[in-house]
Formats: sequence, C-alpha cells, structure tokens
Amino acid sequence: MRTIAEINDKINTGHIVVWTVAQLKEKLKEITIKEAFKQVDVICTGTFEPMESSGAMINLGHTDPPIKIRQCWLDGVPAYAGFGAVDLYLGATMMVDSGDISEIDNRQNFSYLEKGGGHVIEALIRGENVQLKALGQVTDCYPRPSFDTTINKDTINQFYLYNPRNLYQNFIVGINGGDRLLYTYLGPLQPRLGNAVYSNTGAFSPLLNDPDLDLIGIGTKIFLGGTIGYIAFEGTQHFPLQKRLPNRTPIGPAATLALIGNGKEMDPYWVRGCYFKNYGSSLMLGVGIPFPVLTEEVILKCSIQDKDIVAPVMDFSIPRRIRPTFGLVSYAQLKTGKMIIEGKSVRVAPLASLKRSLEVAELLKQWIENKQFTLSEFVAKIPTDRSFLPQDSWGSQINLQ
Repeated sequence: MRTIAEINDKINTGHIVVWTVAQLKEKLKEITIKEAFKQVDVICTGTFEPMESSGAMINLGHTDPPIKIRQCWLDGVPAYAGFGAVDLYLGATMMVDSGDISEIDNRQNFSYLEKGGGHVIEALIRGENVQLKALGQVTDCYPRPSFDTTINKDTINQFYLYNPRNLYQNFIVGINGGDRLLYTYLGPLQPRLGNAVYSNTGAFSPLLNDPDLDLIGIGTKIFLGGTIGYIAFEGTQHFPLQKRLPNRTPIGPAATLALIGNGKEMDPYWVRGCYFKNYGSSLMLGVGIPFPVLTEEVILKCSIQDKDIVAPVMDFSIPRRIRPTFGLVSYAQLKTGKMIIEGKSVRVAPLASLKRSLEVAELLKQWIENKQFTLSEFVAKIPTDRSFLPQDSWGSQINLQ
C-alpha cells in the first residue's frame, strides 16, 4: 500500500516515477503487474473529444448605472441570465441568434449560422474581444435598461468552465440502417450502413481505467483545458449501474463527471469550439486524470486492452430513445477502421482524437515530473448506485402551431 501523501512527497523531492497509461500497457508486455507496481507511482490518462454538456460561468462586473441583465448575447449567442444581476452562463451548444447576425463582425470566416457557445468560449480563452449586448429589468436599484460593449477574459471578474457532464465512461457506436442521410451528435451517418462513428478512446479513456471510480472523487485535481481543474460532482446522466463485463468495464454509457476550471488560465489548443453539420455546436475538450498507484489493483485495472472493452452499435434511423442494436463490438475492432454488420463491411471513424488524447496524458506526466502538479485527496466518493431515469410519459402535449 502507498498513500497520496507519500506520492506527493516523491513529487516534491524529485523522486517520482510517472508513466502514461499507454506506456504502462506497453511495459506490461514485458513485466508483471507486481513488477510494475514496484516501479511506478502515478499513471496519467487523457482524452480529447467533444463534450457538449459544457459551458462557462461569467461575471461581468457592474455597470454605472447598474443593470440587472435578463437577456444577453455574446457574439450573437444567447447566454442564460437568470442569476444575479451580471452573472451569465454560456452553454457550449447554444447557437447564434440568427436575428443578430447582421450586426456581428464575421472575423472568423465561417457562417454564423454554424456558430455556437463553444466557439465563443474558445474566443474568450484566446483573449479575443467578444461583443456583448444585454437587456435589463429596470428596478430602483438597477435602473439601466440596456448595455452594449465588448469584453475579453481580462475585463471580466470570473470566467470559469463549469461542465455538467464530461468524460463519458464508454459510449455508443452510431450507424444508420435507414434510407436517408442523418445528421447526429456523432456527425453525419450515411444511409444503408454507409459508415459508423464512435466517440471514446477505448483502452486509453480515463474512466475505463478506473471502472469502479476507486481513485477519484469530488475534489480530485485534474488536467482541464490546459490548466488545473477539479472534479466538482457526479455528472448528469451518471449511470454507474450500467451492465459490466467481468473486468468491470461497462458495455455502454455509464459514469460521468461534472468538472470545473478557470477559463482565464486555459489554453485554446485544448479547448476548441466545433460544429456538427445540421445538428449544432459543441466543445472539443482536453481532460486528463492522474491515478495514484496505491495498490497492485490499480495496475491490474489499467492493464485493460482494446480487445477487452466493448460498445453497443446503435441504429439512429429509428427516432426513439431505445434504438435497435446490432450487438457489441470491441474497441480493437473499431480501431481497425472497419467492422462487419449483417455481412457488410462498414467504414468506422472516431470522434475523439487519439493523438491529442495521448498528448494530454504526456503533458500531465511532465507537469508531475516538473513539480507543477501534485495529487489530491478527494473529499467525497462519486456515487456508484445511480439509476438512469427516463421520461417515458408523454404527459400533456403543447400545441406550438
């Protein structure tokens, strides 16, 4: 047994041994789990993939005279203003208000109909100026009715990412068995099983190497968008009771995490706005988690290979919550770039960037080796007993015509 305090002492004295999870898996081809445990203190994992349940909290600072903002647009993208007078939340998937496009400088040279909150978050992280338009609720203490200015990360009080759902512990493979092209959150799916898309790095994915969430919890320090962040809570749609293989990895979407970190300190290389055609905007985000090697069990769980992990193949041509499945496929098969469905060879592509995912883990390793990052004790466990509660009742329907 080791303790996090002992590991941090090794970091501070320069005697720490850190491997990325990719390095560990390679070394285990030549050494035993027991030998690996004797050698390594920390294992670094990382991913870079779309995480659409992300967003930024912003405090603008008070105007003179003061304004109580109730409607707000940042570069034409609506931000939620139902907090204090000048607190805003900008969601990564909120799209630009098309009624405002003509008044916005098209400096990024792409259609503003394809711009969303993720792009504005990236612009702020880059240090760019963003146009702010606000309408206020006039009261005795907030008499100002409107406000129009430009802001950047240096002219606002707080700018931090608070992401309600990041780091899916496994996900699905999307295919399209129908007769028309479908535009989805996995990107375009070609008709008649023309392609398949998956969204996880498999054996390198952080939460698949700690399947029971033994090493992380609320307060765990992580790599988030190029700076230090923290696990804030369980994520939305957190479903740890998903069915699992004997190696404890889930067979579909399972655990998720809510993450938080200072946007003013982030690097735009690791936070990128993106757009899925005819679906909407999202945010590509780099996240890394260091695992303290407290026991040999940590090494054992991090030894999983792509052949040991599966994901369900779901048909998006059926517009229902529960879709037909073509069974389970291993990540080893997915990473070959093709799979066989009903006797047909189907092209397969990932949404996550394996290259940048490995870069996240390597950068986090360097931080630890250079004494720029120490490990933290969590203050509470992430719950492992959450069920998934769907909204199956149609209830009363609203006529929008």
